[in-house]
Amino acid sequence: MPAPKISMPRLTELLRLHASGLSQRQIAQSLDLSVGVVNKYLQLAQARGLGWPLPAELTEAALWQLLEGASAAATGVQLAVPDFPVIHRELQRKGVTRLLLWEEYVAASPDRHYSYAQFCRLYREWRAGVKPTLRQTHHAGEKLFVDYAGQTVPIVDALTGAVWQAQIFVAVLGASNYTYAEATATQRLHDWVGAHARAFAFFGGVPQLVVPDNLKSAVRKACRYEPLLNRTYQELLAHYNTAALPARPYKPRDKAKAEVGVQVVERWLLARLRQQTFFSLPELNQALRHLLTQLNDRPFKKLPGSRRSQYEALDRPALRPLPAQPFVYAEWKKARVHIDYHVEIEGHYYSVPHALIRREVEVRLTATTVECLYQGERVAAHPRSDRKGAHTTNPEHMPKSHRAHLEWTPGRFLNWALEIGPHTRDLVQHLLTNRPHPEMGFRSCLGLLSLAKNYGKRRLEAACTRALALGSPTRRSVVSILEKGLENQPLPESSLELPTPRHANLRGADYYQ
Repeated sequence: MPAPKISMPRLTELLRLHASGLSQRQIAQSLDLSVGVVNKYLQLAQARGLGWPLPAELTEAALWQLLEGASAAATGVQLAVPDFPVIHRELQRKGVTRLLLWEEYVAASPDRHYSYAQFCRLYREWRAGVKPTLRQTHHAGEKLFVDYAGQTVPIVDALTGAVWQAQIFVAVLGASNYTYAEATATQRLHDWVGAHARAFAFFGGVPQLVVPDNLKSAVRKACRYEPLLNRTYQELLAHYNTAALPARPYKPRDKAKAEVGVQVVERWLLARLRQQTFFSLPELNQALRHLLTQLNDRPFKKLPGSRRSQYEALDRPALRPLPAQPFVYAEWKKARVHIDYHVEIEGHYYSVPHALIRREVEVRLTATTVECLYQGERVAAHPRSDRKGAHTTNPEHMPKSHRAHLEWTPGRFLNWALEIGPHTRDLVQHLLTNRPHPEMGFRSCLGLLSLAKNYGKRRLEAACTRALALGSPTRRSVVSILEKGLENQPLPESSLELPTPRHANLRGADYYQ
């Protein structure tokens, strides 16, 4: 088996010191190596006729190739070549390391294997030959790279002939390069979030991280260290139990997979559709889905299998499960509470607790609900309404005085008056029926019935009886009678029954049932 690999400078220094006459022990002490390693490399150099100085045209790669050939020739054993495509694929599985794969390689070829250092070097050389820019190692199910393509696709309105440009959303899984693409109307928040949800459904699972670009729909404020995500986008990620790691500004290598994925989609999908005319997004997406299947099934040139086979072997088993419930899209806004304890959202007014007057609240809007939050706590929730200028009010949000006013009804006033006496009830009924609307008499009824606190129910009933008999059924008359103590004076001999006035707003007894 070859000796453990040392660096090129130490090897050249080893040969130089040997040529200068130092013993192997002295060389080992000088270079911090074992005597066995020094002896092994000197034997390998001697077997290949290498001495000091080394030939000027000899590169590091050529030197190691000579030494390894000498080692194999010295032992007479042909070393087993590792299966680097399989090693490359296995390294993308979570927790798999080069050392583990080297140990498995040694176990399969115990008598004719490379050392660990040579194993790693040979793998690096193989990987550089596969793709010179391949520098990141992507683990299975770890990252999903997302972006919009720079190229758009025209959509023609069949009725008007107007043309608008559809945007192309691209998502690529890091380990397998399994690709998803769809057309959306815009790059705005609603389309951006919806495309993510459909991509997760296409992949049948959720990655640990999503790597987006710094477009406004994803990142509210770009930062190299702590970017601020859009609130709705954050909700989406939390719902799917994943997180976002936006690419650093002006660092395209952070999202190299997305850049390559966009390029592949433009070349293998959009280029093939350039001669077709589309009249709707569903029609375009149907064509994209057909070509996308072909792309994912297309065999790799230098790696075994295809995007789909790599996805089935690597990413699919490692993806997190989809949530049981679909994501509910919601937008966030800020609003200041008006003096009437309502906030205005799209022309409609929704109530919040009156203690928050003049405070700023966050509003979460879904298709069916409006939620108001203050300091992260939900303080109000209402059904969403499209009635402009109308109010949606929860009585619990009102001050006590306002709430009490809402609770008054004609029937309640009549029942309260009957507890005092029948004539008080008759006078209250007169106050309610002699207004264009009963609510206009509420204040007079409330003032009349409150007289029982100061004068007592008996005196109030007597005063109401006298006011009715005198043909003056008003609160002012009752107050005057009580203040002058006239409620017990003999009544006129005329009937106490008040003639019913005749007007258009006359209501019968059934009105108050």
